[in-house]
Amino acid sequence: MTLAVLVFLISGTSGIFTHKITLIAYFDNAEGLRGGQPVDFQGVAIGNVTAVRIVPGRPKAPVQVRMKINSKYAEFIHLGVKNKKGEIENASVATIQTAGVLGESFIDIDSSRIDPAKPTGPVAQDGAELPPGNAPGYQDVIKSSQTTLQRVDILVGQASDILKQVQEGNGTLAQVINDPTTINKVNGVLNQIQGLLNDVNNGRGTIGQLFTDKTLITHANDAIDKLDKMVDEVNSGKGNLGKLFKDESLYNNLHQTIAKANKLMDDLNAGHGPAGKLLKDEELAGKLKDTINKLSSIADKLDAGQGSAGLFLQNPSFYNNTDQLLIEMRTLIKSMRENPKKYLTIHFRVF
Repeated sequence: MTLAVLVFLISGTSGIFTHKITLIAYFDNAEGLRGGQPVDFQGVAIGNVTAVRIVPGRPKAPVQVRMKINSKYAEFIHLGVKNKKGEIENASVATIQTAGVLGESFIDIDSSRIDPAKPTGPVAQDGAELPPGNAPGYQDVIKSSQTTLQRVDILVGQASDILKQVQEGNGTLAQVINDPTTINKVNGVLNQIQGLLNDVNNGRGTIGQLFTDKTLITHANDAIDKLDKMVDEVNSGKGNLGKLFKDESLYNNLHQTIAKANKLMDDLNAGHGPAGKLLKDEELAGKLKDTINKLSSIADKLDAGQGSAGLFLQNPSFYNNTDQLLIEMRTLIKSMRENPKKYLTIHFRVF
């Protein structure tokens, strides 16, 4: 028995051979905290409360809580630094927590609020004071629980009123439950559903055939087999689709085509070759613009009837004379073909 006690004292958080340091915190209210209650660091037991007392001459936070913690956890507890107003910032805080609604109070030391980007004070040492944190008091927890219980009581009362009205036959729900017509309709719907299920089980109707027709199942299996075969052929590189997925030469050709297209676009952007010069050569663009302007000027002159071509297009008399000349030339050629001797005479002279 003595050996067991010694082992417990050596291994526990309050063992007599464990090196401890004393920490102090001041609170407005003890919240039912007593000596011997545990001290946790973010949920892990690291020590115990040694004393809870009132310190005279402290109008604010007169409740002093002294606690002893295992010294190996001191490196996780920071005392913070004072700001310009003399307030402690970026420090580990001690709060009085309650284990459940009716549980006992304990001290919880929290360092999760420390911002590593801001300066922090030294780690906790023997006799250091921790700033108190804000936690709901015991009375606040009780009041909150009472409010919840009151709401539950209201809900239970409302449920009781609804059940009473249903039993008395008042309201729509009571009519639904007590009306034989509604019950008969529900039974009719259930009978129809049961008949539908019987038809399905017996293979009657479209749905019944869908579930019982072996031919349909055979067709479905055949379709699945064909699909599996097609997937296998694709994986094996057979057929056009398989070659599309498996043929490396097709991939290489596609890769080369894309590379050539990229090179062509680079040449065009760089102004290389005739097409590149056409896109990039400003002199050629200027010449092309001049040519277009000249063609536009010629077209304007033709529309205005200027020049021989313009007169030909716009002057009716010029067109008519030309047309008459062509008609007479056709008549002359026709007459020469019909009587060439009339127009061809050969003269011989002897010297």
